[in-house]
Amino acid sequence: MTDPAPAKVRQLRVVVEAEDYDAAVHFFRDVLGMPEEAAFAEGEEDRVAILEAGVATLEIASPAHKRAIDRVEAGGRPSQRIRLAFEVDDAATATAELAEAGATVVAEPVETPWRSLNSRLDAPAGLQITLFQELESREERTARDGFATGR
Repeated sequence: MTDPAPAKVRQLRVVVEAEDYDAAVHFFRDVLGMPEEAAFAEGEEDRVAILEAGVATLEIASPAHKRAIDRVEAGGRPSQRIRLAFEVDDAATATAELAEAGATVVAEPVETPWRSLNSRLDAPAGLQITLFQELESREERTARDGFATGR
C-alpha cells in the first residue's frame, strides 16, 4: 500500500464582503466565538478581519477592502460577493494545474502589498477562487507599517 499524496491545499479561506463590517465582525468574532487570527486596516473604511474556524478561516472584508483586493489581484475586475481562497505552497504551479483541469484564469499570480502571491480563477460550479501563497510569516507581515488590527 502506498502513502497518499500530500495535500496541495494548506488552508481554505472564505472571503465575505460585509456592508456592515463592524456588525459582522462582532457577530462572528465576539458572539459566535471565532478567534481573530489577524486583522488589517489600510484606511478608515479598508478593513479586514480573519477569523479562525477550526481548520478554516472566515475573512470579512469591507467593500473598500474587497475593491482593493480586486485591483491588486485581478486588475480591477470585480469578484463575486463570495469567493473561496485557498492557501497553496506554489501559486504559479497550482494556477497552471487548475487551468489545465478546466478553470479559467482571471488573473495570473501577482505579488500583493501584503506579501502573498495571488491568482484568481473562475472554477467549476460557478465559483470564483483565489489561490494564495504566503511569502512571509504572519509575524513579519503584522510588524510592518500599514497593517493594524481592527480592535
